[in-house]
Amino acid sequence: MNEKKIIGVDLGGTSIKFAVVTQTGQVIDQWNMLTDVSDQGSRITPSIIEAINSYMQANGYGPDDFIGIGMGTPGTVDRERGTVIGAFNLNWKTEQPLRELIEAGTGIPFYLDNDANVAALGEQWVGAGNNEPDVVFVTLGTGVGGGVIMNGQLLHGAVGAAGEIGHMTVDRNGYLCTCGNVGCLETVASATGIVRVAMDDAESFEQATPLRDRILAKEAVDTKVVMDMAKEGDAYALYVVNKISEHLGYAAGNIGNILNPSTIVIGGGVSKAGEFLVDYIRKHFDVYAFPTVRTSTKIRLAQLGNDAGVIGASSLVLNESLQERFSK
Repeated sequence: MNEKKIIGVDLGGTSIKFAVVTQTGQVIDQWNMLTDVSDQGSRITPSIIEAINSYMQANGYGPDDFIGIGMGTPGTVDRERGTVIGAFNLNWKTEQPLRELIEAGTGIPFYLDNDANVAALGEQWVGAGNNEPDVVFVTLGTGVGGGVIMNGQLLHGAVGAAGEIGHMTVDRNGYLCTCGNVGCLETVASATGIVRVAMDDAESFEQATPLRDRILAKEAVDTKVVMDMAKEGDAYALYVVNKISEHLGYAAGNIGNILNPSTIVIGGGVSKAGEFLVDYIRKHFDVYAFPTVRTSTKIRLAQLGNDAGVIGASSLVLNESLQERFSK
């Protein structure tokens, strides 16, 4: 008899990614579609149901061939009720009853969590976390997000706000954050934050360099440009990378001191800078971490890239369905 499979869904504002995944985390099929956010996002859920049903029909599968469907989504998730609200990049301003609609539409059990949490599960399961039970994932993208897994369980906290790593205060005299606080990690270590630091410090940096001159000439600069020029030895780019890495190392040190995970995984678009960036973060982590944490917690680069969401959503299915079995 064939082993039951899992469907992982990574719901984003631009595209929806789907994967069929084995119970050991192997992706055996995947596809994607554009996210249609028109009409207050009302077309999104029906399109997901249609995509899954069309796939099953085309490949000779039925609902009984799958343990479940797992999904990572933006917005505020109510895991118990299977709903999400406030996913503004999806035009979802009102509560969306995803579990009710998708289970009714496909006949397959459905599980839901925040997209950053789901990506953390993916990296912990078959990525840089090496299936270790204590892993923290930090994703550096347009913002800074994260997920915390301790004793093999994803932590949610009292109201689901555990893992808001981007809103750790790293500079009490820093930039105002969109959350209303000052000096959040997100304001300096996200893709937009790194560019902001590079723009704001250029004039006071005393040495003329290609990056500094480019900024002062008001030419376009993004995070990739900063990282690439740092790798080439540009003194100002290296200054920027070191400055944002100190903030990241400070945050990672505090995460390590509180939780002592075996691994802190660095992912997201900014992490495409590779081991170059991670080496800088490690250097500052060593300054702020408690001695035993310094030697027991590793800083690793994420491995799954764009597959972290669909693989993590599949891991969510395994974890949640197992808990349901034990609770009965």
